[in-house]
Amino acid sequence: MARSTFVYVTYIRTTQQQLWSALTEDAEFMKQYWFGIHCESQWTSGSAWRMVSGEGQVLDDGEIVESVPPRLLTIRWQHQKRPELKAEGASLCTIELEPISTSIKLTITHTMERESSQLIEAVSGGWPKIISNLKSLLEAGSVALAEAYPATVGAGS
Repeated sequence: MARSTFVYVTYIRTTQQQLWSALTEDAEFMKQYWFGIHCESQWTSGSAWRMVSGEGQVLDDGEIVESVPPRLLTIRWQHQKRPELKAEGASLCTIELEPISTSIKLTITHTMERESSQLIEAVSGGWPKIISNLKSLLEAGSVALAEAYPATVGAGS
């Protein structure tokens, strides 16, 4: 079967446990780097998972497929807000944390069992912004982007 895949890799100067906690345990911290959004779950294999907007709307929901703290998290989820993305069904997102010297290698692999997935196209624009914010917040104490979709500034400004 054809598959759409997005892979994002970065290195964050932090500990494996601090990064795991930022990704899973602290909703208020999560809201800082995820533009007011947070995820809710027990973070154990088989537990329910959902992504919630600042207004309390469920944007995505699914389940934790595999959880091996503090190094591996796999979530199967389906988008709930945009009908065309919801119609595509569930995607699979695997998050791996690997210590490398004084940093943690963070790899996100997001897949959909269909060719030319609109959901994978959408997350390929979102993940880099979210993870850039997370990296900046952990390393420097503030986010890189205050808005997910800031107004663009013309060339030469």
